[in-house]
Amino acid sequence: MSSLVAKRSSLTPKALLHQKYGSKACYKIEEVQESIDSSFPGLALPQQLGIQAKTDDLTPDEAWDELVARISYLFSAKFLSSAHPLVGHFREAIQREGMVPISIIAACDAKTNNLCKLIDPKGESDPLSVVILILKAARQCVSVCISGDLWIKNQNPFFPVMPVIQSEPTNSVLVEAIRIPCSYEGSIETLNLNIVPNKYYMDEIGRSLGVCDASLVLMSRTIGKASSEMRLYFSALGVPFLARDSSLEFLVNAQEHAEPIFNERASCISGQNIYGDAILANVGYTWRSPDLLHEDVSLGTYYRMLLNRLPDGGYKLLREAILAAELPTAFTTRLNWKGPSPRELLCTFCRQHRLSEPAFSLKNSTDIVSSEHKSMTLKLCDSVKSLKSVKEYEFRSDAVPDSSNAQSGMAGNFRCEVCILSKGNDVILEYIPEESYRKQNDAIQNASLKKRSALRKCSLSDQSCTLYDIEGPDSGVSPSQGFLACISYTVALVREGEDMKELLESKDEFEFEVGTGAVTPQLETCVTQLSINQKARFSVALPSKDLILAAAGGSAKYFAQLLSSDSFNEKSCYLEYSVKLLGVTEPLEDRMEQALFSPSLSKQRVEYALRYISESQATTLVDFGCGSGSLLESLLEHTTTLQKIVGVDISRKSLNRAAKTIHSKLSMNANHGIQNASIKFAELYYGSITDFDPRLYAFDIGTCLEVIEHMNEDQAHLFGEVVLGSFRPHLLIVSTPNYEYNSILQKAASPDKEEDADDKPSQTSQCRFRNFDHKFEWTREQFNHWASNLASRHNYSVEFGGVGGSAEVEPGFASQIAVFRRSTSHQAEDCMINPESSGVYERIWEWNNR
Repeated sequence: MSSLVAKRSSLTPKALLHQKYGSKACYKIEEVQESIDSSFPGLALPQQLGIQAKTDDLTPDEAWDELVARISYLFSAKFLSSAHPLVGHFREAIQREGMVPISIIAACDAKTNNLCKLIDPKGESDPLSVVILILKAARQCVSVCISGDLWIKNQNPFFPVMPVIQSEPTNSVLVEAIRIPCSYEGSIETLNLNIVPNKYYMDEIGRSLGVCDASLVLMSRTIGKASSEMRLYFSALGVPFLARDSSLEFLVNAQEHAEPIFNERASCISGQNIYGDAILANVGYTWRSPDLLHEDVSLGTYYRMLLNRLPDGGYKLLREAILAAELPTAFTTRLNWKGPSPRELLCTFCRQHRLSEPAFSLKNSTDIVSSEHKSMTLKLCDSVKSLKSVKEYEFRSDAVPDSSNAQSGMAGNFRCEVCILSKGNDVILEYIPEESYRKQNDAIQNASLKKRSALRKCSLSDQSCTLYDIEGPDSGVSPSQGFLACISYTVALVREGEDMKELLESKDEFEFEVGTGAVTPQLETCVTQLSINQKARFSVALPSKDLILAAAGGSAKYFAQLLSSDSFNEKSCYLEYSVKLLGVTEPLEDRMEQALFSPSLSKQRVEYALRYISESQATTLVDFGCGSGSLLESLLEHTTTLQKIVGVDISRKSLNRAAKTIHSKLSMNANHGIQNASIKFAELYYGSITDFDPRLYAFDIGTCLEVIEHMNEDQAHLFGEVVLGSFRPHLLIVSTPNYEYNSILQKAASPDKEEDADDKPSQTSQCRFRNFDHKFEWTREQFNHWASNLASRHNYSVEFGGVGGSAEVEPGFASQIAVFRRSTSHQAEDCMINPESSGVYERIWEWNNR
């Protein structure tokens, strides 16, 4: 423990500078060019080795000259002695008098491909455009010539210096590949490529595509890992050639009269235009070895690649929970986030789809209303082609809020705008957020997450769910909003009425944060109804076939046959989830409070409310922002004068859980005649507490405990006006965290262990909010000011108190409470509104024991 404290107290050089200069500190990164000194061979190695940095500033004419020179160089003795993957294809060319398919050069030589894209940007998405440019460049090379259709060879007798690799004779090998029909009516299926020693594998791929000439087989860029040779192969005869090039007339004549068909599924995987049937295969030459390398491509691999192209598919795959995980809708803290960060996910998505790196613009919220602090604005990726600006952002501190505002308890200070551009700098999508965050990293991560969520195309959220009986005793510990839940689960394909249950997916331990959309809605609904060590099963309708086969993995071939069999009836099948809740971790706010207070602050707030209920002899109570009904449930454990209790909340999921727990307890009390059997009526409503509903007018007592801080500050002010000006309860109890108490709570909760890795030393002067979902937290002065002005405007008196701590000892109570009392001179107004009139709230649940 002492070592942790010592480590925390030591400040980095950057923190020391910020401590001395504050927001005036600005850090810049400059590239230093090291001089080449032959006496120190370890310095400037790239220059000494003759490696030149890649330049994208060539003009099209300069790129053309480079391309012609590159084609000549590829057929030189110097190149053929290298370890370049193309050399393997040249060795194969010995068998055919030195002829090499132009498509091989277009796909396997990165420099040639990049030069072609500089000349014609269409080469990024169109493999044939690159082939045409190489064809034209080859005609200007005196050392090479075009032979046949799309073959290229050396003018001289073929490569007398060509190194021939003598390898032991081997038998032919069957390599599994995937055939992707151009029509959606055609099924994705596996095929075997017969790789025979001393024969060119491109001939075998051409034969499988129905092409007799290997030069007519076009190749996509590599797919997946950089070291992989997985590519899509398709026939050049399936590509539309009209208005392309006069040299391709022979291809136009060879084409069938049928209209070329765009292969949407293959194009989705490669990010290039693919026409006609395609073959996905992992075979070719690499830098690692002169031998031909090959690996099987399974049906499950194809469907996982397809899923990975979707906005939330990559997250599902990384979490290894395709049928359970969803891309969360909110980034809370790094401690609770599972998997790669939202920013990393968004950048990966852009790279997959050949888009420029996302451009981030991070601003301090004060810039929106004032132009006096322009230095507070940070720009990420000023030019989407430059990554240096990203590094510059990471080291700047001029946007860190001044410590003089640390005690204000204001809402977030940073907003992050995100823009995604194409390679041609055309705007694809732009996101301008309304929310602001106290941390720069939180603003960036949430903006990235919402940007990617907007692109989401694959979701199970529209499926219905049937929940079966819950197994096991109720331990009393269940997850709710903000909890980390740890579960084990299995997902099986079940055929109704038959003894068929095929396992698709299972996890022994899977952790997620409740309330952030990190799993399918059906799974979260199930988990929130369980307590630790309880089990449950539920079923959902079948999702898309592609998603099922992606989850099947190595068994995808079997499931594909099952789903396409004549006996398979989709309507009679469903997915069955079996779930067990292994454990829960409470939110940081609850852990902080429990570390310092016993009983917890939540229980103390209930006791505080009970005292006023008893004093006022209240018979009706409405809880504004009741959530999962914790207060209402707690009231049922005490004997009170209450006869009618009502809860209002904006979360249907929380209301459903509240209905379950309250109904169970009310029924038990009524049946056994114990404790609070005096309650005759209970209701739960769905709606916003800033909207007035006359059915809740003039209740004896209203409560709003630890709710307003979850609203935007202007909405909290609006609630105050609505509750006292329209609902007008005789007594209103409002509690909210005391921001000044946070430093004590955070120290008690061992912040060394809880602190986010993204918290900068410069931010230590600011206390964190107690919950990531808090939009603001007020000091005592701010809360007193709000409550006093509100009471005076609506003829209420107000008294202040709290729980946790003492009013006489700084910094006061941990949870500050205002009790509003309605003036007796205005009691006659109660008859002015008919409580039976229709309202704006939707009744979710009702219990009547009258």
